[in-house]
Amino acid sequence: MDEIKLLNVLKNDPRISTEDLADILNEDVDDVAKTKLRLEKEKIICGYHTVINWDKTNTEVCSAVIEVSAKPERDKGYDQVAARIARYPEVKTLYLISGRSEFLVLIDGKTMKEVADFVGQKLAPIEGITQTVTLFVLKKYKIEGVELSEKEKDERMLLSL
Repeated sequence: MDEIKLLNVLKNDPRISTEDLADILNEDVDDVAKTKLRLEKEKIICGYHTVINWDKTNTEVCSAVIEVSAKPERDKGYDQVAARIARYPEVKTLYLISGRSEFLVLIDGKTMKEVADFVGQKLAPIEGITQTVTLFVLKKYKIEGVELSEKEKDERMLLSL
């Protein structure tokens, strides 16, 4: 079975039925179900997510991107600092990056104050962290490949010769 094809189909449509997945892959339904379960157990498939445009709901969400500078620990590198950051439920995504900072942290809060309190009271005091820069998301246009705003209509008049 082409597991990469299976993963790509699931990435584009995580709600697809096992039967439809088997049809696309030209495989037996039981084989697809077993492969999918194995990939979940091996943490190759780590979850299924829904993209939500919170701006169209009555729920306030304040998203932030936080650059975090840190010192690596002897014999452990950045892994221990990353583990300390990741333990907080507010942290939705955590990356080790190249550039002017070591980590990129994505969080969602209810308000800017809630995000600021998280950074000041929980994130910044973590041992090994030397600096944080918080960038508040003002508007989301695209998440996980999904455009959130309506496409603009082309107002130009069509001319034919």
